[in-house]
Amino acid sequence: MSSPPILGGASLFTGFTRLCKGLAVVLVAAHIVVQIFPSAVNYLALIPARTIPFAWNLLTAGYIEQSIYGVVASTLCLLIMGKLLEPVWGSKEFLKFIFIVNFLISVCVFITAISLYYITRQENYLYMPISGFQGILAGFLVGTKQIIPDQELSLLRLKAKDVSYILLGAVSNAMQWFPSLMLLIAIVISFFTAESAKYLPTIIFGTYMSWIYLRYFHRKPETKLRGDPSDDFAFSSFFPDFLRPVIDPIASIFHRMLCGRFETSIEAHGYTLGGAPLPGSDPIEASRRRERGARALEERLAAERLATARSAEELKKDASENV
Repeated sequence: MSSPPILGGASLFTGFTRLCKGLAVVLVAAHIVVQIFPSAVNYLALIPARTIPFAWNLLTAGYIEQSIYGVVASTLCLLIMGKLLEPVWGSKEFLKFIFIVNFLISVCVFITAISLYYITRQENYLYMPISGFQGILAGFLVGTKQIIPDQELSLLRLKAKDVSYILLGAVSNAMQWFPSLMLLIAIVISFFTAESAKYLPTIIFGTYMSWIYLRYFHRKPETKLRGDPSDDFAFSSFFPDFLRPVIDPIASIFHRMLCGRFETSIEAHGYTLGGAPLPGSDPIEASRRRERGARALEERLAAERLATARSAEELKKDASENV
């Protein structure tokens, strides 16, 4: 009896971390609250005109899903993507990522809504309740792109039975384009939906804020240093190769404007030692960390395959005994 596929449904929906389960409970509970008390949306969702007296909605808006479809999709994506990211980042950094990126998204959406009101004088930008976990999910895609190496696999060097390596390579290559692809899909859909203003800004800012955080501020558990300066995680890596010569000069301008002071601080605090970069401050260390991420994914897939095979054998044994 052949074992089920590695990425089968049974293995996909098992092995969730305790932290992700707790966050999933928060999402479901928040959805239940706003369904029982609809007026709670006015206090928990981000309504720019009310943010000044109710500043806490900058923190709570990201965890409020107003539709049943939104809470189901957000909960499943949190559990599935969380069990990939949390073991690599660590629970503390994983939770910090969610908290900080969620707050930055809300601040950016608030500033954008106020700016659009002064430009257009349309009050709907001030009183539209904006909420949802989609910004953090967009950030998870960026995090997945960071930890999975952009590797080229030659099938000629693999044995026919090495299906796990083939799948791992396919997932790796696909994940490199997921953030850009999902953002493009969201932008295209926004042209055909009237409610796009409620979700599109959070997805855009979720993608960009998470990249900024991971690129410059995320603390690496193994080295205690911050950021990922590798070329594989540059802003232009989110786009096709033929666009990079155009994007790199533009990105470098914003890089100097927004992060020049941060880079000066890095040099002042000794990210180099005797002219040689410390671990974590060059592309080699980033490549090694990506390899660890791929190895962690491979080990998890192998463990889930083994558990599925054992379960199948037990079922077969029980069936034979019953006969």
